[in-house]
Amino acid sequence: MKSLYLPEIPTEAFEHALASEDKGELYDLLVQPLHEELYRRQDFTFLDDLSEGQQLMLTYDYVQMQVMQGGFIQLIQNGYIGLLPQLPGWLQALGDMEMAQIIDDVLKVYVLNREMLDKKTTVEEFAQLYNEFKEFEALDERFRELNSKTNNDIVKYASTHIEEFAKLV
Repeated sequence: MKSLYLPEIPTEAFEHALASEDKGELYDLLVQPLHEELYRRQDFTFLDDLSEGQQLMLTYDYVQMQVMQGGFIQLIQNGYIGLLPQLPGWLQALGDMEMAQIIDDVLKVYVLNREMLDKKTTVEEFAQLYNEFKEFEALDERFRELNSKTNNDIVKYASTHIEEFAKLV
């Protein structure tokens, strides 16, 4: 799908970020306008207006923020599980089979334990989920190990398909 929202990014800024040793610079340059527009709209249906590449980037960024902070249990408890179902396919399209498998495994654990994981919890009950669902520990760890590679894969795709992510001005 073609994007209905293409942020304007100065060509100089794109070229500088592209040449940078820090690939996070290009990632941030492309994802930040998506976050800003989502915040402005206050509605996740904004994702429907984006290209698949933009959807992947914004979705993955939300997922990584949650998982890097508190693991997949935090992501689920904060209500972001709906961001996961399309990720494996998008990641496979990038050739990132390992991260696609991790996300798929998380979805499997979630589906098998949905009732318990979706339940509103107190702080104590939330903490207890980490003891009850040890299978997430290994998935959290693998996610953290592969996160940098996945970010690089997304940046590599975005840099060669910039027209899907931004309008250079």
